[in-house]
Amino acid sequence: MIDQKELNEYSIGDEFTLFLIVNKSQSKNAKNGRSYLDLELRDKSTALPAKVWDKVDEFTNKLKEGSIVKVAGIIEEFNGSPQIKIDKIRLAQENENIRPEDFLPISRRAFDDMLEELKGAIASIKNPYLNKLLNVILTGENLKNFSLTPAGKGWHHAYIHGLLEHTLEIVRICDLMCNVHNDINRDLLITGALLHDYGKTEELAYATTFDYTDKGKLIGHIVIGAIEIEKTASLIPDFPEGLKNQLIHLVLSHQGKLEFASPVEPKTLEAIVLYQADELSAKTNAYKYAIEADKNKSGSWTRFLPLANTALYIPGKNQNEKEL
Repeated sequence: MIDQKELNEYSIGDEFTLFLIVNKSQSKNAKNGRSYLDLELRDKSTALPAKVWDKVDEFTNKLKEGSIVKVAGIIEEFNGSPQIKIDKIRLAQENENIRPEDFLPISRRAFDDMLEELKGAIASIKNPYLNKLLNVILTGENLKNFSLTPAGKGWHHAYIHGLLEHTLEIVRICDLMCNVHNDINRDLLITGALLHDYGKTEELAYATTFDYTDKGKLIGHIVIGAIEIEKTASLIPDFPEGLKNQLIHLVLSHQGKLEFASPVEPKTLEAIVLYQADELSAKTNAYKYAIEADKNKSGSWTRFLPLANTALYIPGKNQNEKEL
C-alpha cells in the first residue's frame, strides 16, 4: 500500500509528485499535425486527463493502459476542467513495489457488512424456486466475482465492490416500494434486483484498470445475466416457466428503454419498479462522485458530464451562499 496524498486533494495550480496508473492511453494528432499521447491518469480518488508532447514514440510503447508511472506535474485548468500538466514521467520500478490494486477505487462501505446484508436479502426470499436459484448462482467463485466487480467502468459505482453496493441499494429501494404497494410480488422483485446486473461479473475486468472484456463487448451484461438465469433454472426441478420468464424479463428490461440497450421495455409492475430503482441508485451515485471529483476546481460547477448532458452545481463553492 503506497502512502501519498490523493489526487483529488490538489487544487488548480498545485504542483505534485505522485505514483499514478495509466487508465487510458491513445496516440493522437493535434490540428497542427503534431503527434501527442493522450492519457488519463488515476489513483483511488479520481482520474484526470494528461498529455505527453515530447518523445511520443518512446512513450507510446511504454505507457500502456495499466502501467504504473511516477509523475511530477501541476494541476491546471483547461476548458473549465482540471487536467495534469506533466513535467516528468517515468515507469515505476520493480523495487518500488507498487501494485495496480493500490490505484483502484474501492467502496467506502465495509465489505463484511455488505456481504451480511446480501445473505440476509437472499434468505428473505420465501419462494423456494427463487431462493434455490439465488443460492446456486450467488455462491463460491460466482459470489467472489460478484463481490469484487465494479458496477461500471466509470459512470456509477465504478469501484471495487461497486456492483455489490449498487445491488444492495436497489434492494432497499425495492423493499420500500413493496411496503408502499403490497400488490408487488416482493420475492420476484428482490430476486430481479439481486440478479439484474449479475452479467457484469463477466462483462467487466478489474485486475489493473476497469474495462470491458471481449465477452462483455460481444454479448453485454444484460444478455449474459439472462442466459445465466435460464441455464440455472433448467437445473432446478419443476421451476415454473412463467416465473422464470418474468424474472428474465426483469433483467432484460431493467435499463428501461430500447435506446438505453434494454432488449425489451418494462411490461410488469415489478419491472417498472426495478428500472426506476436502478436509475435512482445509479444516477445518485454518479452525480455524488462527479461533484466530489471536482470539489477542488475553481468555480461552482463541475466539468460538463456527457452522460448527464450537463455540468453539476457544487454546493458551498459560492462565498455568498448561506449555510443550509
